[in-house]
Amino acid sequence: MTTVRAQDFLRSGVSARVGVLGGGQLGRMLALAGIPLGIRFRFLDPDPDSPAKDAGELIVAPYTDEDALRRFAQDLDAITYEFENVPASVAAYLASHCPVVFPPARALEVCQDRLLEKQLFKKVGLDTPPFAAVNSASELRESIASTIGTPCVLKTRRMGYDGKGQAVIRDLAQAEEAFARVGGSAPSPSLIVESFVPFLRELSLICVRGAPGSPEPRTRFYPLVENHHAGGVLRRSIAPATGVPASLQSRAERLAQRLLDEMDYVGVLTIELFETEDKDEGGLATLLGNEMAPRVHNSGHWTIEGSATSQFENHLRAVLGWPTGSTLMREGLPHAAMLNLLRAPLPHPADGGEPPVWMHTHLYAKGHRDPAQERKVGHVTIVSPSASALGARLDHARKSLGLND
Repeated sequence: MTTVRAQDFLRSGVSARVGVLGGGQLGRMLALAGIPLGIRFRFLDPDPDSPAKDAGELIVAPYTDEDALRRFAQDLDAITYEFENVPASVAAYLASHCPVVFPPARALEVCQDRLLEKQLFKKVGLDTPPFAAVNSASELRESIASTIGTPCVLKTRRMGYDGKGQAVIRDLAQAEEAFARVGGSAPSPSLIVESFVPFLRELSLICVRGAPGSPEPRTRFYPLVENHHAGGVLRRSIAPATGVPASLQSRAERLAQRLLDEMDYVGVLTIELFETEDKDEGGLATLLGNEMAPRVHNSGHWTIEGSATSQFENHLRAVLGWPTGSTLMREGLPHAAMLNLLRAPLPHPADGGEPPVWMHTHLYAKGHRDPAQERKVGHVTIVSPSASALGARLDHARKSLGLND
Protein backbone atom coordinates (compact mmCIF):
# COMPACT_ATOMS: atom_id res chain seq x y z
CA MET A 1 0.00 0.00 0.00
CA THR A 2 1.23 3.50 -0.79
CA THR A 3 0.53 6.66 1.15
CA VAL A 4 0.33 10.25 -0.03
CA ARG A 5 2.87 12.39 1.78
CA ALA A 6 1.76 15.98 2.33
CA GLN A 7 5.28 17.34 1.88
CA ASP A 8 5.53 15.80 -1.60
CA PHE A 9 2.51 17.81 -2.71
CA LEU A 10 3.76 20.97 -1.04
CA ARG A 11 7.03 20.67 -2.95
CA SER A 12 5.41 19.87 -6.29
CA GLY A 13 2.49 22.27 -6.00
CA VAL A 14 0.10 19.46 -7.01
CA SER A 15 -2.99 18.76 -4.94
CA ALA A 16 -3.88 15.39 -3.49
CA ARG A 17 -6.91 13.91 -5.24
CA VAL A 18 -9.52 12.07 -3.17
CA GLY A 19 -12.57 10.22 -4.47
CA VAL A 20 -15.64 9.90 -2.26
CA LEU A 21 -18.37 7.34 -2.87
CA GLY A 22 -21.51 9.25 -2.05
CA GLY A 23 -22.29 12.91 -2.47
CA GLY A 24 -24.42 13.63 0.59
CA GLN A 25 -23.78 16.12 3.36
CA LEU A 26 -20.94 14.02 4.79
CA GLY A 27 -19.14 14.12 1.45
CA ARG A 28 -19.76 17.86 1.25
CA MET A 29 -18.25 18.41 4.70
CA LEU A 30 -15.26 16.20 3.87
CA ALA A 31 -14.56 18.46 0.91
CA LEU A 32 -15.03 21.64 2.93
CA ALA A 33 -12.43 20.32 5.37
CA GLY A 34 -10.02 19.15 2.68
CA ILE A 35 -10.04 22.06 0.21
CA PRO A 36 -8.05 24.34 2.57
CA LEU A 37 -5.41 21.56 2.71
CA GLY A 38 -5.04 21.58 -1.07
CA ILE A 39 -7.12 18.42 -1.63
CA ARG A 40 -9.28 18.12 -4.74
CA PHE A 41 -12.39 15.97 -4.72
CA ARG A 42 -14.38 13.75 -7.05
CA PHE A 43 -17.73 12.24 -6.01
CA LEU A 44 -19.81 9.39 -7.36
CA ASP A 45 -23.53 9.61 -6.60
CA PRO A 46 -26.70 8.72 -8.51
CA ASP A 47 -28.33 12.03 -7.53
CA PRO A 48 -27.39 14.98 -9.79
CA ASP A 49 -28.56 17.37 -7.07
CA SER A 50 -26.50 15.84 -4.25
CA PRO A 51 -25.14 18.27 -1.62
CA ALA A 52 -21.50 17.67 -2.65
CA LYS A 53 -22.08 18.86 -6.22
CA ASP A 54 -20.64 22.31 -5.46
CA ALA A 55 -17.56 20.99 -3.64
CA GLY A 56 -15.86 19.02 -6.41
CA GLU A 57 -16.34 17.03 -9.60
CA LEU A 58 -19.53 14.94 -9.52
CA ILE A 59 -19.99 11.78 -11.58
CA VAL A 60 -23.69 10.94 -11.68
CA ALA A 61 -24.21 7.19 -11.99
CA PRO A 62 -25.30 4.12 -10.02
CA TYR A 63 -22.62 2.74 -7.70
CA THR A 64 -22.56 -0.50 -9.69
CA ASP A 65 -21.85 1.15 -13.08
CA GLU A 66 -18.36 -0.19 -13.97
CA ASP A 67 -17.73 2.41 -16.64
CA ALA A 68 -18.54 5.17 -14.15
CA LEU A 69 -16.38 3.48 -11.50
CA ARG A 70 -13.41 3.45 -13.89
CA ARG A 71 -13.86 7.14 -14.65
CA PHE A 72 -14.31 7.86 -10.95
CA ALA A 73 -11.09 6.04 -9.94
CA GLN A 74 -8.89 7.54 -12.64
CA ASP A 75 -5.84 9.43 -11.27
CA LEU A 76 -7.07 9.40 -7.67
CA ASP A 77 -4.62 9.17 -4.78
CA ALA A 78 -7.18 7.71 -2.37
CA ILE A 79 -10.82 6.62 -2.28
CA THR A 80 -13.09 6.70 0.75
CA TYR A 81 -16.81 6.47 1.55
CA GLU A 82 -19.38 8.75 3.08
CA PHE A 83 -21.80 5.89 3.76
CA GLU A 84 -21.23 2.29 4.75
CA ASN A 85 -23.59 0.46 2.41
CA VAL A 86 -21.16 0.36 -0.50
CA PRO A 87 -21.48 -3.07 -2.16
CA ALA A 88 -18.45 -5.21 -1.32
CA SER A 89 -17.97 -5.93 -5.02
CA VAL A 90 -17.68 -2.19 -5.69
CA ALA A 91 -15.04 -1.79 -2.96
CA ALA A 92 -13.06 -4.69 -4.42
CA TYR A 93 -13.33 -3.28 -7.95
CA LEU A 94 -12.09 0.13 -6.86
CA ALA A 95 -9.18 -1.41 -4.95
CA SER A 96 -7.92 -2.78 -8.26
CA HIS A 97 -7.96 0.72 -9.79
CA CYS A 98 -6.65 2.89 -6.94
CA PRO A 99 -3.70 2.25 -4.61
CA VAL A 100 -5.53 3.47 -1.47
CA VAL A 101 -9.11 2.54 -0.59
CA PHE A 102 -10.04 3.18 3.06
CA PRO A 103 -11.75 2.18 5.30
CA PRO A 104 -10.79 -1.42 4.42
CA ALA A 105 -13.24 -3.91 2.92
CA ARG A 106 -13.25 -5.94 6.16
CA ALA A 107 -14.72 -2.98 8.06
CA LEU A 108 -17.40 -2.46 5.43
CA GLU A 109 -18.32 -6.14 5.54
CA VAL A 110 -18.77 -6.08 9.31
CA CYS A 111 -20.54 -2.74 9.58
CA GLN A 112 -23.01 -3.62 6.83
CA ASP A 113 -24.35 -6.55 8.84
CA ARG A 114 -25.68 -5.98 12.36
CA LEU A 115 -25.17 -9.63 13.27
CA LEU A 116 -21.48 -9.63 12.26
CA GLU A 117 -21.13 -6.32 14.06
CA LYS A 118 -22.52 -7.67 17.35
CA GLN A 119 -20.40 -10.81 17.05
CA LEU A 120 -17.27 -8.68 16.63
CA PHE A 121 -18.22 -6.58 19.65
CA LYS A 122 -18.42 -9.75 21.73
CA LYS A 123 -15.12 -11.02 20.35
CA VAL A 124 -13.19 -7.96 21.52
CA GLY A 125 -14.88 -7.88 24.94
CA LEU A 126 -17.51 -5.19 24.35
CA ASP A 127 -20.78 -6.35 25.90
CA THR A 128 -24.02 -6.06 23.93
CA PRO A 129 -27.73 -6.47 24.62
CA PRO A 130 -28.83 -10.11 24.10
CA PHE A 131 -29.39 -10.71 20.37
CA ALA A 132 -30.31 -13.47 17.93
CA ALA A 133 -30.49 -13.90 14.17
CA VAL A 134 -34.00 -14.67 12.93
CA ASN A 135 -35.16 -15.67 9.45
CA SER A 136 -38.81 -16.49 10.06
CA ALA A 137 -41.70 -15.44 12.28
CA SER A 138 -41.48 -18.74 14.15
CA GLU A 139 -37.76 -18.21 14.87
CA LEU A 140 -38.59 -14.72 16.12
CA ARG A 141 -41.27 -16.00 18.51
CA GLU A 142 -38.96 -18.76 19.76
CA SER A 143 -36.05 -16.37 20.35
CA ILE A 144 -38.24 -13.90 22.23
CA ALA A 145 -39.77 -16.62 24.38
CA SER A 146 -36.50 -18.40 25.19
CA THR A 147 -33.74 -15.78 25.46
CA ILE A 148 -34.53 -12.26 24.30
CA GLY A 149 -37.71 -11.37 26.16
CA THR A 150 -39.79 -8.23 25.72
CA PRO A 151 -39.58 -5.40 25.03
CA CYS A 152 -37.19 -5.99 22.16
CA VAL A 153 -36.27 -4.50 18.80
CA LEU A 154 -36.45 -6.32 15.46
CA LYS A 155 -34.07 -4.91 12.83
CA THR A 156 -32.95 -5.71 9.34
CA ARG A 157 -29.38 -7.06 9.42
CA ARG A 158 -28.46 -4.82 6.50
CA MET A 159 -29.38 -1.24 5.53
CA GLY A 160 -31.75 0.88 7.58
CA TYR A 161 -30.81 4.06 9.42
CA ASP A 162 -32.42 6.85 11.47
CA GLY A 163 -35.00 4.43 12.87
CA LYS A 164 -35.85 2.86 9.51
CA GLY A 165 -35.94 -0.92 9.02
CA GLN A 166 -36.86 -1.76 12.60
CA ALA A 167 -39.80 -2.29 14.92
CA VAL A 168 -40.24 -2.35 18.70
CA ILE A 169 -42.00 -5.46 20.04
CA ARG A 170 -43.57 -4.91 23.47
CA ASP A 171 -45.17 -8.33 23.89
CA LEU A 172 -44.98 -11.69 22.14
CA ALA A 173 -48.33 -11.15 20.42
CA GLN A 174 -46.78 -8.38 18.31
CA ALA A 175 -44.04 -10.63 16.89
CA GLU A 176 -45.95 -11.76 13.79
CA GLU A 177 -46.94 -8.25 12.72
CA ALA A 178 -43.44 -6.87 13.38
CA PHE A 179 -41.84 -9.62 11.32
CA ALA A 180 -44.20 -8.93 8.41
CA ARG A 181 -43.48 -5.19 8.60
CA VAL A 182 -39.69 -5.37 8.88
CA GLY A 183 -39.11 -8.55 6.88
CA GLY A 184 -41.48 -7.47 4.16
CA SER A 185 -42.14 -9.80 1.26
CA ALA A 186 -38.55 -11.06 0.95
CA PRO A 187 -38.50 -14.84 0.46
CA SER A 188 -35.82 -15.28 3.14
CA PRO A 189 -35.53 -12.08 5.20
CA SER A 190 -32.36 -11.68 7.23
CA LEU A 191 -33.15 -10.00 10.54
CA ILE A 192 -31.77 -9.61 14.05
CA VAL A 193 -33.73 -9.25 17.27
CA GLU A 194 -32.19 -7.50 20.28
CA SER A 195 -33.33 -7.06 23.86
CA PHE A 196 -34.47 -3.54 24.63
CA VAL A 197 -32.23 -2.86 27.62
CA PRO A 198 -32.83 0.01 30.03
CA PHE A 199 -30.03 2.53 29.70
CA LEU A 200 -29.14 5.86 31.22
CA ARG A 201 -28.09 7.51 27.98
CA GLU A 202 -26.68 6.96 24.52
CA LEU A 203 -23.03 7.77 23.96
CA SER A 204 -20.73 7.68 20.96
CA LEU A 205 -16.97 7.49 20.65
CA ILE A 206 -15.34 8.89 17.53
CA CYS A 207 -11.92 7.43 16.76
CA VAL A 208 -9.37 8.04 14.03
CA ARG A 209 -6.63 5.57 13.12
CA GLY A 210 -3.91 6.43 10.65
CA ALA A 211 -2.54 4.35 7.80
CA PRO A 212 0.27 1.85 8.44
CA GLY A 213 3.55 3.70 8.90
CA SER A 214 1.88 7.02 9.69
CA PRO A 215 3.35 9.12 12.51
CA GLU A 216 2.50 8.38 16.13
CA PRO A 217 0.07 8.50 17.72
CA ARG A 218 -1.51 6.33 15.09
CA THR A 219 -4.86 6.29 16.95
CA ARG A 220 -6.63 9.27 18.49
CA PHE A 221 -9.97 9.55 20.28
CA TYR A 222 -12.43 12.39 20.68
CA PRO A 223 -14.22 12.71 24.05
CA LEU A 224 -17.31 10.59 24.59
CA VAL A 225 -20.40 12.36 23.25
CA GLU A 226 -23.91 12.24 24.72
CA ASN A 227 -26.63 11.84 22.08
CA HIS A 228 -30.36 12.53 22.26
CA HIS A 229 -32.72 10.85 19.79
CA ALA A 230 -36.42 11.17 19.01
CA GLY A 231 -38.26 8.96 16.56
CA GLY A 232 -35.03 7.09 15.88
CA VAL A 233 -33.32 10.26 14.60
CA LEU A 234 -30.45 12.09 16.30
CA ARG A 235 -31.61 15.51 17.47
CA ARG A 236 -28.62 16.83 19.44
CA SER A 237 -25.19 15.87 20.74
CA ILE A 238 -23.29 17.21 23.75
CA ALA A 239 -19.49 17.08 23.89
CA PRO A 240 -17.98 16.00 26.11
CA ALA A 241 -20.77 13.95 27.67
CA THR A 242 -21.51 15.24 31.15
CA GLY A 243 -20.20 13.39 34.18
CA VAL A 244 -17.88 10.98 32.35
CA PRO A 245 -14.92 10.03 34.57
CA ALA A 246 -11.52 9.63 32.95
CA SER A 247 -11.66 5.91 33.78
CA LEU A 248 -14.82 5.42 31.67
CA GLN A 249 -13.30 7.34 28.76
CA SER A 250 -10.21 5.11 29.05
CA ARG A 251 -12.32 1.93 29.07
CA ALA A 252 -14.20 3.03 25.96
CA GLU A 253 -10.90 3.82 24.22
CA ARG A 254 -9.40 0.42 25.10
CA LEU A 255 -12.41 -1.40 23.67
CA ALA A 256 -12.38 0.80 20.57
CA GLN A 257 -8.69 0.14 20.04
CA ARG A 258 -9.36 -3.60 19.96
CA LEU A 259 -12.04 -3.07 17.30
CA LEU A 260 -9.75 -0.88 15.22
CA ASP A 261 -6.91 -3.38 15.44
CA GLU A 262 -9.16 -6.36 14.67
CA MET A 263 -10.37 -4.72 11.45
CA ASP A 264 -6.96 -3.21 10.57
CA TYR A 265 -8.92 0.01 10.32
CA VAL A 266 -7.86 3.29 8.71
CA GLY A 267 -9.96 6.46 8.93
CA VAL A 268 -12.67 7.68 11.28
CA LEU A 269 -14.78 5.06 13.04
CA THR A 270 -17.76 5.88 15.24
CA ILE A 271 -18.98 3.48 17.92
CA GLU A 272 -22.46 3.95 19.37
CA LEU A 273 -22.80 2.84 23.00
CA PHE A 274 -25.41 2.49 25.73
CA GLU A 275 -24.44 3.51 29.26
CA THR A 276 -26.46 1.38 31.68
CA GLU A 277 -27.27 1.55 35.38
CA ASP A 278 -25.15 -1.54 36.07
CA LYS A 279 -21.82 -0.90 37.75
CA ASP A 280 -18.68 -3.01 37.93
CA GLU A 281 -16.82 -3.81 41.14
CA GLY A 282 -15.06 -0.46 40.95
CA GLY A 283 -18.34 1.42 40.56
CA LEU A 284 -17.77 2.17 36.87
CA ALA A 285 -20.76 2.23 34.52
CA THR A 286 -21.29 -0.63 32.07
CA LEU A 287 -21.06 0.18 28.36
CA LEU A 288 -22.95 -1.89 25.79
CA GLY A 289 -22.15 -1.83 22.08
CA ASN A 290 -25.04 -0.75 19.87
CA GLU A 291 -23.69 -0.11 16.38
CA MET A 292 -20.66 1.35 14.62
CA ALA A 293 -20.17 3.36 11.44
CA PRO A 294 -17.02 3.16 9.27
CA ARG A 295 -17.11 6.85 8.37
CA VAL A 296 -17.50 10.33 9.70
CA HIS A 297 -20.67 10.55 11.78
CA ASN A 298 -23.53 12.88 12.61
CA SER A 299 -22.62 12.83 16.31
CA GLY A 300 -19.20 14.26 15.38
CA HIS A 301 -20.34 17.33 13.45
CA TRP A 302 -19.57 19.50 16.49
CA THR A 303 -15.86 18.85 15.87
CA ILE A 304 -15.80 21.39 13.02
CA GLU A 305 -15.88 24.31 15.47
CA GLY A 306 -15.48 22.44 18.75
CA SER A 307 -12.27 20.46 18.27
CA ALA A 308 -8.69 21.33 17.37
CA THR A 309 -9.06 19.08 14.29
CA SER A 310 -12.45 18.11 12.91
CA GLN A 311 -13.45 14.51 12.28
CA PHE A 312 -13.61 15.38 8.57
CA GLU A 313 -10.05 16.70 8.35
CA ASN A 314 -8.75 13.81 10.43
CA HIS A 315 -10.48 11.24 8.22
CA LEU A 316 -8.79 12.71 5.15
CA ARG A 317 -5.43 12.89 6.90
CA ALA A 318 -5.74 9.24 7.91
CA VAL A 319 -6.69 7.82 4.52
CA LEU A 320 -3.94 9.84 2.80
CA GLY A 321 -1.30 8.65 5.26
CA TRP A 322 -0.75 12.16 6.66
CA PRO A 323 -0.23 12.87 10.37
CA THR A 324 -3.57 13.15 12.15
CA GLY A 325 -4.39 16.21 14.24
CA SER A 326 -5.23 16.80 17.88
CA THR A 327 -8.70 15.68 19.00
CA LEU A 328 -8.73 17.99 22.04
CA MET A 329 -11.51 20.53 22.46
CA ARG A 330 -10.61 24.02 21.26
CA GLU A 331 -8.56 26.03 23.73
CA GLY A 332 -10.83 28.14 25.93
CA LEU A 333 -13.96 26.42 24.57
CA PRO A 334 -14.01 22.98 26.24
CA HIS A 335 -17.75 22.39 25.70
CA ALA A 336 -19.79 22.07 22.50
CA ALA A 337 -23.20 20.95 21.28
CA MET A 338 -24.71 20.11 17.90
CA LEU A 339 -28.35 20.53 16.90
CA ASN A 340 -29.68 18.76 13.81
CA LEU A 341 -31.95 20.76 11.54
CA LEU A 342 -34.51 18.36 10.11
CA ARG A 343 -37.06 20.37 8.16
CA ALA A 344 -37.08 22.83 5.31
CA PRO A 345 -37.65 25.71 4.98
CA LEU A 346 -35.46 26.79 7.90
CA PRO A 347 -34.53 30.16 9.31
CA HIS A 348 -31.75 31.25 6.96
CA PRO A 349 -28.67 33.09 8.29
CA ALA A 350 -29.51 36.01 5.97
CA ASP A 351 -32.99 36.39 7.46
CA GLY A 352 -32.03 37.21 11.06
CA GLY A 353 -29.92 39.71 12.92
CA GLU A 354 -26.31 39.42 13.93
CA PRO A 355 -25.62 35.77 14.82
CA PRO A 356 -24.17 34.95 18.25
CA VAL A 357 -20.42 34.47 18.10
CA TRP A 358 -20.86 31.07 19.75
CA MET A 359 -23.35 29.64 17.21
CA HIS A 360 -22.33 28.31 13.79
CA THR A 361 -24.83 27.33 11.10
CA HIS A 362 -24.24 24.66 8.43
CA LEU A 363 -26.84 24.20 5.67
CA TYR A 364 -26.40 21.26 3.30
CA ALA A 365 -27.83 22.75 0.09
CA LYS A 366 -30.38 19.97 -0.19
CA GLY A 367 -33.19 20.49 -2.64
CA HIS A 368 -36.53 21.31 -1.04
CA ARG A 369 -38.87 18.37 -0.89
CA ASP A 370 -41.90 17.68 1.26
CA PRO A 371 -41.48 20.16 4.16
CA ALA A 372 -43.33 17.76 6.46
CA GLN A 373 -40.72 15.05 5.89
CA GLU A 374 -37.96 14.95 8.48
CA ARG A 375 -34.58 14.86 6.78
CA LYS A 376 -31.25 16.28 7.83
CA VAL A 377 -30.93 19.57 5.98
CA GLY A 378 -28.37 21.22 8.24
CA HIS A 379 -26.97 21.55 11.72
CA VAL A 380 -25.94 24.18 14.21
CA THR A 381 -22.86 23.99 16.44
CA ILE A 382 -22.65 25.79 19.77
CA VAL A 383 -19.35 26.31 21.60
CA SER A 384 -18.89 27.41 25.19
CA PRO A 385 -16.28 28.02 27.90
CA SER A 386 -18.36 26.16 30.52
CA ALA A 387 -21.04 23.49 30.85
CA SER A 388 -23.49 25.92 32.48
CA ALA A 389 -23.08 28.48 29.70
CA LEU A 390 -23.49 25.71 27.13
CA GLY A 391 -26.86 24.77 28.63
CA ALA A 392 -28.11 28.35 28.43
CA ARG A 393 -26.81 28.79 24.88
CA LEU A 394 -28.37 25.49 23.83
CA ASP A 395 -31.76 26.56 25.19
CA HIS A 396 -31.48 29.92 23.40
CA ALA A 397 -30.55 28.26 20.10
CA ARG A 398 -33.35 25.69 20.27
CA LYS A 399 -35.89 28.42 20.98
CA SER A 400 -34.64 30.67 18.18
CA LEU A 401 -34.71 27.77 15.73
CA GLY A 402 -38.13 26.53 16.84
CA LEU A 403 -36.79 23.13 17.92
CA ASN A 404 -38.94 21.29 20.46
CA ASP A 405 -37.24 17.86 20.56
